[in-house]
This record gives sequence, C-alpha cells and structure tokens, in this order.
Amino acid sequence: MTLIAFVVLSLAGNLSGATSAHPTAARWSVRNQPVRLVNGTPVLFRVTTPKPVRTLSGNWLGHEIAFSFDASHKSWFALAGASLETKPGEYPIQLHGEISSGQSVGPSAGRSAGQTISFEKKIRVERQRYPRVVLLTVPGRYTAPSPEDLRQIEQDKETKAEAFKTLSPGREWKGSFAPPVNAEISDVFGVQRVFNGSVQSTHKGLDFRVPSGTSVAAVNSGRVILARPLFYEGNFVVIDHGQGLLTLYLHLSSFLVKEGDDVTKGQPIGISGGTGRATGPHLHLAVRWQGVDLDPQVLLKLNLP
Repeated sequence: MTLIAFVVLSLAGNLSGATSAHPTAARWSVRNQPVRLVNGTPVLFRVTTPKPVRTLSGNWLGHEIAFSFDASHKSWFALAGASLETKPGEYPIQLHGEISSGQSVGPSAGRSAGQTISFEKKIRVERQRYPRVVLLTVPGRYTAPSPEDLRQIEQDKETKAEAFKTLSPGREWKGSFAPPVNAEISDVFGVQRVFNGSVQSTHKGLDFRVPSGTSVAAVNSGRVILARPLFYEGNFVVIDHGQGLLTLYLHLSSFLVKEGDDVTKGQPIGISGGTGRATGPHLHLAVRWQGVDLDPQVLLKLNLP
C-alpha cells in the first residue's frame, strides 16, 4: 500500500463516526456554578459539546441529569446538587450526546443514525462545616406528641412521600430564582438544632425573618403539588419546577393557591405565619432535587439562563 492510499483510508475511517476518545475529549467544555462545590449545594452545569448534538443527558452522584439547550450561549445547561451526606472527593459527571444530522443543535436538530458521543469529567466536592447546635424552644406537643398527634405525623409522612415522588420530565423554571420575601435571613441551611433540650434535627432550609401577614411569592415558575396543613410544617406549599426540583414553603398562616395551580415567578402563594413547629412567625424555604435537600441560599444566588 502506498503512503497516499494509507492516508486516504485513515481519513475515511475518522469521518465514519468512530472518532477516537482523545481528540473528542479535548474539545468538550464542562463548567459548574458555583465554582466551589460543597455537600448540600445546588449546582448549574454548562456543557459545550465538540459536535452538534440534538440531546444531551448526564449522570452525577447517582442522579440522572436532563440538559436543556441555551441557543444564545450555544451550550447545554442543567441543575443538579450534592447532598449533605456527600463526602469530600472527586465524582465523575458522565455525559452522553446524540449527534444531530447537519449543523443544527438542540431538540429541534435533525435526527441522525443513532450515533452518540460521550465524555467524563471529575467534579470535586469539598466539605462544608455547618454550625453545630442551636437551642430552640417550641410548644411541648412538638417534642412529645400525643397519640393523636402521632397518627397525624404518620399520615403526613405518607402525604409528603407521595408528593416528593414527583419527577416531571419537563423544565418549568425560567431564569434565576427570586427570594420569596424581601427580608433578612434568620437561620441558615445545615444547622444542627435541639428543640426543648431533647429533640435533635438538621435545619434543611432557609429562614426569613418576616412577621405574620407578609405575602410569600413563588421563587420560580411551576405547579403546586401540595397545599395543606401538616403537623410539623404548618400550612405547607410545595411547588414542582420540573426535572425533580421542588421548593417548599412552611409555617404559612393562609394559602393563596391550591393543589394543581400553575404559578409564575413572583406570584403570591400564601401569607406568612408561625404555624406548625415554629419558634415564632417566619418563613422557612426549602429546596429538594430528586430527593436531596439543597441549600436555598445558593440556589437564589445562581445566575441561570
């Protein structure tokens, strides 16, 4: 075989779709916001692929990640998160793209013959040291519930478990998340707390110091999947933002929405109060992603498309 023939055959092989891992990997771009990731933090991944793809999916920390295409930045993006229990270390994000036919990119791109490209990058998670103990006092029934209260608590667990199963495939949120109220933060995520000197719990939300009667707004677009009074949570609203992302609003004095309502960012959903296991009037905002509790304060700071 002549040298010229060998070169031609080599080029033909490379154009057939069986590209080598190294040249492809060199042109992937994977960025995360915030840059420093810790246990308990939400994260925005932005990915640029080496070839136009019509779909992009990923897996990180055992969770499936659904990516959306941002035409203005010609990149893919998705929200994910690391649980409070995630130990420090490097965890690979595995990406898989379906190559589009032609040069168009995103869900509207033409279909191909099923060719895919893959990439893996290790993402570092560091340890966040959260405050140890805060002593709180609440009415005795919330630390020593009666048999009747215990029955309600068990029923509430089933109600929440059913709601938390929600995994709407589509993304409902648009743009950055907005604070539900304009107020100071009175307690942060991850604090270890002791109620009445005996009952211990981890604070898995963000507390805003607001008096009773303050209007509480949805932090982003979504659908109300829970709006009812529960024992510990008080008057409780849960909004599904799609792709496993939920926001929770606790201790409301009254509701302005009902289950099944579609809401937009900034829309009033309730009035603040001090119902349930609360030391006084305030708003507790919590964030869950695919069953993982995340720091709402970080989510509110992310610059999202």
